[in-house]
Amino acid sequence: MSVPLTAPSTATEVKTSEGPLKVPAFKHPLDPLTPEEIVAVSHSVRRYVAEKTDIKAVRFITSSLLPPPKKAVLAYLGIPLLSGEKPEPASEIVRKAEADFVDAVTGAAYNIVVSLHGQDWTVDSLDKLPEDVQPQISVEELLMCEEIIRADERVIRLAAEVGVTPDQLHADGWAIGFDERFPSNKRIQQALMFARWSRHENLYAHPLDFIPVVDSIAKKVIYIDFPPSYKPNGETSLFGSAGVSVDSTASTTAPSPLSEDSFKAANRNRVPPPKESHDFLPDLLAQKEGFKYRDDVKPLHVVQPEGVSFKMDGNVLEWQKWKMHVAFHHREGIALSTITYNDDGTVRPIFYRLSLSEMVVPYGAPEHPHPRKHAFDVGEYGMGTMANELTLGCDCLGQIHYLPGAYVAHDGSAVSVKNVICIHEEDAGLLWKHTDFRVGGRAQAVRSRRLVIQQICTLANYEYIFNYMFYQDGNIEVEIRLTGILQVYAQGEDEPNGPFGTTLAPGIHAHYHQHIFSMRVDPMVDGLQNSVVETDILPLPNAPTGSAANHAGNAFIARGTPIARAADGARDYDYATDRRWAIVNPKRLHAASKRTAGYTIMGKGAAAPLMALDDSIVAKRAAFARKQLWVVRDVEGPKGGRMWPSGKYVPQTRESPEDSLPYWAKGDESLLEEDLLVYITMGTWTLRFCPRTPTDLFAWVGITHIPRPEDWPVMPAEHLRLVFRPTNFFTANPSMDVAGANDSKSRPAFPDSTDATTGGACCEH
Repeated sequence: MSVPLTAPSTATEVKTSEGPLKVPAFKHPLDPLTPEEIVAVSHSVRRYVAEKTDIKAVRFITSSLLPPPKKAVLAYLGIPLLSGEKPEPASEIVRKAEADFVDAVTGAAYNIVVSLHGQDWTVDSLDKLPEDVQPQISVEELLMCEEIIRADERVIRLAAEVGVTPDQLHADGWAIGFDERFPSNKRIQQALMFARWSRHENLYAHPLDFIPVVDSIAKKVIYIDFPPSYKPNGETSLFGSAGVSVDSTASTTAPSPLSEDSFKAANRNRVPPPKESHDFLPDLLAQKEGFKYRDDVKPLHVVQPEGVSFKMDGNVLEWQKWKMHVAFHHREGIALSTITYNDDGTVRPIFYRLSLSEMVVPYGAPEHPHPRKHAFDVGEYGMGTMANELTLGCDCLGQIHYLPGAYVAHDGSAVSVKNVICIHEEDAGLLWKHTDFRVGGRAQAVRSRRLVIQQICTLANYEYIFNYMFYQDGNIEVEIRLTGILQVYAQGEDEPNGPFGTTLAPGIHAHYHQHIFSMRVDPMVDGLQNSVVETDILPLPNAPTGSAANHAGNAFIARGTPIARAADGARDYDYATDRRWAIVNPKRLHAASKRTAGYTIMGKGAAAPLMALDDSIVAKRAAFARKQLWVVRDVEGPKGGRMWPSGKYVPQTRESPEDSLPYWAKGDESLLEEDLLVYITMGTWTLRFCPRTPTDLFAWVGITHIPRPEDWPVMPAEHLRLVFRPTNFFTANPSMDVAGANDSKSRPAFPDSTDATTGGACCEH
């Protein structure tokens, strides 16, 4: 049976053919914790800790829904385990939550699981995390980092030496990354330093030349690092063997011992911050001599006079034939679940969950402490906790529906973010068109519309725009846009341009870096038992030109190979064979092609490798970035399934932990017709090919960001796309029932010119 989505606000019993069934106190089993629930969970945790432990002060770090088992959720929603069959009988679902917190006195970290019974949350388990394991860094800790450096006497003195007063000091708190000089049981950050001459000006225009290390529990600076400078290459060269024309003032890229003065090891003079402003806010730009906004841009409005075509029931979204659950998660940001498509009356499941599970941004300068800059923006900070409150008419255009989000504060209260997810429709160009070129022939043009689910996250200097887009032809596209301000470092007046970055403006140097994303796909293509097929495009084997089998030499085939076992689940892209992968359901065959129904993964941006060496620190911590695709079995336990490619707890790890992709992709465990997870590694690029249509194959080149002066002071948005495309899934083109283009509001741009035509055969519908 299927329990209605509009469940009562308190648990009650309903009678079913299988007997009494308790209907839980939630609208949908995957709804995120409400602000009220976050507070209630915090209260139960505090009460339990006070009564049952010796912990004196709790600092909450995370608090979120612990999802029920997949099969229980699917049964509750009436989604079958195989398309066309009856759903499983529904069973009781207990709402659970888990929280991470630290002892604010000792720094010890804990994970706690609670469950809702009636009106009370009760504790199921409390686990102390290993000494060297740290939960996510909170927003409050990042802000605390700036308070700590402003109060430190040595930081104040060092700033004064280069003309900066305490009130002008600013710091971006970053995870320490990896630094073996500091004990892993300390909760520490590195502070990337900047000055600011006035309240709202661009602080990144004034980088400072030292990097304090901060203990978040002791609330103090415990060390200060000084990166070296560059000098013209002499007879002895640290980088000379690599053919680099400049040298470092330091004799090694290794860190100096904590017992030594890192400024002496850097062997350079102090570098004052650049004085020139590089602003982006309108009122500050207006003060710049000669600046003027463009005045030849006419308004462009997105209007839907009859309203939107999608419906919302709480967090459940329906648009044309699509249906899904949209949730906010403190770590992933947007999390889409139970994505289905109504195929002429048959509800066909496609993905159980789709989300960004991890990303890493490794920087390429080898001189200490720059290698510590390899931020895991999902695992260390949380995309959700960094999400913007979106603005109508600015971040999102047209008729918009917003969803809120909430996460826990240190004191256990809820931090609510209004308008954290926006949902809207967009015109997406032509969906399909054909013209009969013969005399008197007719034409048909159909325009594409897409549904967009959007979130924007600010990670200190960078902005990431996440768009999950659904199309009328069954395509699903994930688009990531990158903008914001480059992470920069101070450059001396006579210092040459370094070999590992670009000088953007006088005194401002931006290091080369990469953006590598891991998309987690929990597929249920026509059901939970799926396989992944790897397909290579090859010339006909053993059939040279002139042979009986290939006389003209033009033959080529598509050779598909199922990924059969866990040890084979880590896959590389191959440009030579135009390799692609498809998630398929072997139990569903297309009536005509006789091939398995599936969704093909279209995208090649992940093919450029992680530039860091395989035995480097960042490659050990971000092993997911060394392969373009991973296929593993999902294994659900008391705390959910396999989720995080670099482990559940990422801050200060020294290698990939056991609960991460390299360990899951081992052994002879079968991957055929199983409950699978697919992790897709995506990266940014410096060159890209434009698609022919919005639903065509998207391709891009490289994942390394070589900064340009044109990226300063704010970087124009770069685009990264990944498409899931139905293959042998539908009987034919599923968008044949979309009406033809016939927009009565379209007008000639210049009515008095020769283009003032009206109508046309291409608008037939």
